[in-house]
Amino acid sequence: MRPSVLTLCCASLLSCSLSQAFELSSPDIRDGQPLSKSEEFSSFGCNGANRAPALNWRNAPAGTKSFAVTVYDPDAPTGSGWWHWLVFNLPANVTALPAAAGQAKGPELPAGSVQSLTDYGAPGFGGACPPPGDKPHRYIFTVHALSLEKLELDANAMPALVGYMLNANSLGTTSLTATYGRPASD
Repeated sequence: MRPSVLTLCCASLLSCSLSQAFELSSPDIRDGQPLSKSEEFSSFGCNGANRAPALNWRNAPAGTKSFAVTVYDPDAPTGSGWWHWLVFNLPANVTALPAAAGQAKGPELPAGSVQSLTDYGAPGFGGACPPPGDKPHRYIFTVHALSLEKLELDANAMPALVGYMLNANSLGTTSLTATYGRPASD
């Protein structure tokens, strides 16, 4: 006896509803809320701690072979946004990064991970530093689940090239968006 179309549709919907979404969380930042002074850059007129927040993710898509983490400010007055952090070649068994994992030398990152150039011109986490008096900027923290174990890029890779490779090999993404602004007198 062949199953009916209705039976197949119901089974498919039940299967989809039981699968859990790829999720990103952090004990340090909250979606839609302002970043703290800890995540502010420590140059260009900013005097924060330049500390990457701790990140945790779960329910990666099936077939994930590695992860990447990016932080992007689409509101930077550059015409193309601002890349604050790009780290890739995180092994598939890694589901968290501790606070301060974005230090330039990356001692808190798993072996084999690569931090490439940001728009500050150096690898590692570069915190928020919007122009004084600008409306609060959005900082999009994204974990990318990738279909390959390793991007064949090094620490000198430009953000656009890393972004291209992430999009070309993506199985899915999950994001948190925080905000940050500086008063005109800062």
